[in-house]
Amino acid sequence: MTPTGHRPRNASPLTTAVTVARLLRSPRIRLLLSLSGKLVTPVYRAAFLTAAASSGVLRRLAEGPADLRTLALELGVEGDTHRLRRWLDAGVKLGQLSSRSGRYALRSRLAKQLARVENDAAAGALEEVVRFHHPVLLDAPRMVREGRSFSLGDQDGTVIARSSLVVQPFIEEAVSRLLDRHRPVRLLEIGCGSGVYVRHAATLNPRLTALAVDLQPEVAEQAARNMDRWGIGDRVTTRQGDLRDLAVDERYDLVTLHNNIYYFPESDRVEVLARARETLAPGGRLLLTTSCQGGGPSLEVLNLWFEFADFGGPLPVEDELVAQLRKAGFSDVEAHRIVPGEQFRAFVGTNS
Repeated sequence: MTPTGHRPRNASPLTTAVTVARLLRSPRIRLLLSLSGKLVTPVYRAAFLTAAASSGVLRRLAEGPADLRTLALELGVEGDTHRLRRWLDAGVKLGQLSSRSGRYALRSRLAKQLARVENDAAAGALEEVVRFHHPVLLDAPRMVREGRSFSLGDQDGTVIARSSLVVQPFIEEAVSRLLDRHRPVRLLEIGCGSGVYVRHAATLNPRLTALAVDLQPEVAEQAARNMDRWGIGDRVTTRQGDLRDLAVDERYDLVTLHNNIYYFPESDRVEVLARARETLAPGGRLLLTTSCQGGGPSLEVLNLWFEFADFGGPLPVEDELVAQLRKAGFSDVEAHRIVPGEQFRAFVGTNS
């Protein structure tokens, strides 16, 4: 008699090669294998890399291999190292990390690239996709049925500020072309994010002074710290505020809005733009950069997110935004594509 759980040596195997071959020909199995390779595993990798980048694990491993205890200290984990190890081992299985003699290291090319400080904008963009774009695609039908919307609190302003820097070189070029470098300039930046574009303008013109404003308090606070760290805190005032009720004591030569016009509802945009014009001195100019409708998948999903938000509105349509700028009182309105192959535009208008 065979003990329970043990198969006699001469018993037939549970699965034969013929059976496996037959099962692999099943449309259902072939679909599952295709989903795993083409969709499921890449989603897992994206989620792991997002967490590894935002938690600081990639940055730490960029310095060299580290054991579990070192990584736990880096993450502020005191007791539950067992689950941390399981997460790291999942990263190994996904091909993003390697593990040897109890020490973890970066393995994949993507992990190594995202670990670099100069690629933080790309890491931020990946985090925006995983944390914000993925949920709207996943939850949209349920949200429509339940009448729910995203709120500003469903975003993380610091992640958005980092992600938006993927277009930094193009926006800086637009600023460079418009900014007067030979006389004192007063700049008002609405939605300053991390403050990098104010820094760029201040570097180009040493006599520039600026007011940098952001709607989200934590973002404005970080921008203020950045200004001090960059050595321009004495030339730049940073505060939290909304352009629609912003009190200013002077008129500015240049007002900039980067990546944020869609944070205002469509019905408010002429009013917002008119308010921006009121802050300008005669002859002062507005520079507005934004993604527009009609772009690729990433812009389509960004547009979808704002369609599902209880604030802001959809991405602008180029011709409509030009018309809104003129209705707000701007003259000499121009629109220029500044990112090759994508619907990202710079709009310029003058306060005549």
